[in-house]
Amino acid sequence: MTRTVVESQTKTVTIGFDEPFCVIGERINPTGRKKLAAELEAGDFSTVERDALEQVACGAMVLDINAGVVYNSNPNPNETEPPLMTAVIELVQGLVDVPLCIDSSVPAALEAGLAAAKGRPLLNSVTGEEDRLELVLPLVKKYNVPVVAISNDDTGISEDPEVRFAVAKKIVERAADFGIPAHDIVVDPLVMPVGAMGSAGQQVFTLVRKLREELGVNTTCGASNISFGLPNRHGINAAFLPMAIGAGMTSAIMNPVRPVEMEAIRAANFLMNHDPNGSEWIRFARVLEATRDGTPFAEASQAASGGRGGRRRRRA
Repeated sequence: MTRTVVESQTKTVTIGFDEPFCVIGERINPTGRKKLAAELEAGDFSTVERDALEQVACGAMVLDINAGVVYNSNPNPNETEPPLMTAVIELVQGLVDVPLCIDSSVPAALEAGLAAAKGRPLLNSVTGEEDRLELVLPLVKKYNVPVVAISNDDTGISEDPEVRFAVAKKIVERAADFGIPAHDIVVDPLVMPVGAMGSAGQQVFTLVRKLREELGVNTTCGASNISFGLPNRHGINAAFLPMAIGAGMTSAIMNPVRPVEMEAIRAANFLMNHDPNGSEWIRFARVLEATRDGTPFAEASQAASGGRGGRRRRRA
């Protein structure tokens, strides 16, 4: 069975076909969050601190770290993003002990993150574009880390799932040329908005099965993309995630502070026999009971887990 291992200094998380679904917290990302971007440019990390603690309390097993702030004072990300990435990673590592996913389109920021991260982080990401392959795969090999492989190339994002599969296969083969094994490639088959493409969900489920059966790789996605532009997005996300898990998807970059999505994942783990004796489902039922009594979801989750994952216990 394919297993992708990511580590912090003290904790190991395994992404795999026979493992519980891996929740990668998406919140530490200034893209589309003007307030967070302004805070980071000003050297204010209070929201990052809150997001790190809250996501882990709610069940994130890995935290995605993106420092892609476009500075008003300096629009060159090659200069501003690497030191900011380092600062954010060092802060988060001092707060929680989960592994990290280093997320950037700037190669210098990726390497800065790799140098700062303790353990074995997940690198996000490489695509099928030739220049990206030549820049990112040597970093993956140098630091011996797994990498997210996004199924687009120099021609862009294809609406044809067969083309996206071919791009993923190309990345796996090119990685092998660098001595990077397939179990260290986590493919993102790209989730299209179902509001714009009615077959988007079906495409993903078909692609995930094919990636698992023919390439033997783990998979991930930006889960909320499926509901982009639609009302009641969390309901759609909560339906999509168990269906993706049933098709073989093994992780997702998502918002873990939403109880409805996390309930769907806990139930799917139990139904897939990835929750021995239903112990996690029973624990989560106590969380839901506490939230019905008025306790915030993060606080109820942390209490039920005994504060696992956080170095400093506080109300998120």
